[in-house]
Amino acid sequence: MEALLTSTAVVALAEIGDKTQLLAIVLATRFKRPWPIVAGIFVATIANHFLAALVGEQAAAFLDGQWFRYLVAASFILMAGWTLIPDKFDEDEEAKPSRFGPFLATAIAFFLVEMGDKTQIATIALGARFQSVVPVMMGTTIGMMLANVPAVFLGNALIKKVPLNVVRTVAALLFLVIGLWLLAQTAGLLG
Repeated sequence: MEALLTSTAVVALAEIGDKTQLLAIVLATRFKRPWPIVAGIFVATIANHFLAALVGEQAAAFLDGQWFRYLVAASFILMAGWTLIPDKFDEDEEAKPSRFGPFLATAIAFFLVEMGDKTQIATIALGARFQSVVPVMMGTTIGMMLANVPAVFLGNALIKKVPLNVVRTVAALLFLVIGLWLLAQTAGLLG
């Protein structure tokens, strides 16, 4: 349950203002069909985050040792800094008409844009931390949906009302606390 809840909170906060959330708004504005877009986000996230959590779990099992736990702790601390950097999304890249419908266009775009994104890196780190693929994947998917479904339905109006700097700061603090907690636990400072 800890893996599910932590994964949900970390990714929901990290996704606010992220390029995939901006992509959700662009796709919703373009297609004006929210349900296929939401379904595409869901399918892409399940696939991408399953693979990311699996990579994290396998890396933790293969690289088990104190130095790897320090590396995972450091990755959360680095994510805290990365979260404070706002993402930009070049809308010109998305201005061309899609050959696919809203579902397929969203699923493909989200899967590809999520590659190497901070929420995917966080999912890898969470997979390594909890060594449990399904709860991490479920949690990170719920977090992505919590952040992106309102963006699809409310679009630009939501972005104008949400104080992104405050949300980024809260997300960064969450990553920092997890990283410092893992660091202290690995160093034997916590029981």
